[in-house]
Amino acid sequence: MGDGWTLVDNEFVDQVARRAGLPRDEVARREERAPGLLERLARTLAVAAPEMLITGDHAIPVEKDEETIVKMTERVIAEAASEGRVVLVGRGAQAILATRPNALHVYVVASLPFRRKVAVERLGVDPASADKVIAETDQQRDQYVKSHYGRDRQDLTQYDLVLNAERLGFEGAAELIVAEVKRRAWG
Repeated sequence: MGDGWTLVDNEFVDQVARRAGLPRDEVARREERAPGLLERLARTLAVAAPEMLITGDHAIPVEKDEETIVKMTERVIAEAASEGRVVLVGRGAQAILATRPNALHVYVVASLPFRRKVAVERLGVDPASADKVIAETDQQRDQYVKSHYGRDRQDLTQYDLVLNAERLGFEGAAELIVAEVKRRAWG
């Protein structure tokens, strides 16, 4: 998609949430060593995350209620989106950013056999439990969006593009997304 785009996936969100609990000077030191969106986000959020408690290298929620973690995730996504050129994966980003005119919402689909193959070959899932893992993952994602945003994650009307990765291939799907970004004159 050209220079300046940053991928914000689940691991990224988790890292930021952890780092947001670090003391401000520690985050600043990390910023000097490795400047980037993650570090800028962490520095911004460090001040706004009193619910995080530091224990050694880890920051844990003082109150481990899910709502606190969800609010932290929302802050990470909103801050990342405010940076501009980011690709956000999952975590209800389509609901959190639903009203933003400069967001492109994409839903990627594929058949169960194709998803099973990807889970086993690319993600290292045990073939015997692949169907169960896929079903549980879908259920968790659906439940997360439903319980926190009152939306049906699989309601295709909330997306700008719905792409079949099995038919298009990952490269083909990516090319269509890039083409739409360029059509909107963002990239």
